[in-house]
Amino acid sequence: QVQLVESGGGSVQPGGSLRLSCAASGRTSGSYVMGWFRQAPRKEREFVAFLSRSGGSADYADSVKGRYTISRDDAKNTVYLQMNSLKPEDTAVYYCAAKGRVSGSYHLPAAYDYWGQGTQVTVSS
Repeated sequence: QVQLVESGGGSVQPGGSLRLSCAASGRTSGSYVMGWFRQAPRKEREFVAFLSRSGGSADYADSVKGRYTISRDDAKNTVYLQMNSLKPEDTAVYYCAAKGRVSGSYHLPAAYDYWGQGTQVTVSS
């Protein structure tokens, strides 16, 4: 089992920045693909970003490319999501997730094995 705890959410004005953290505990000795997803009210959970097991490969949803950066610090068992130039449409609950299995596309929530509880991000003037 792996436990994931997100932090760093909050309220920010359009154009502002936030950095989300996702701390992992438990059976973290195995390597995992790490992903960030978000879910706005009355919408489905959507892919935001992923980082490969080695940290050498990343991908982003088109809506956040150039504004968001995913990174990991394996010494701290923590994954980060730096969010810049935030827009009102970025408002959502953000979740981090860990994918241990090889199968399944990294942009699909169903492919992930472990999830955090989520952290609220609100972008509003």
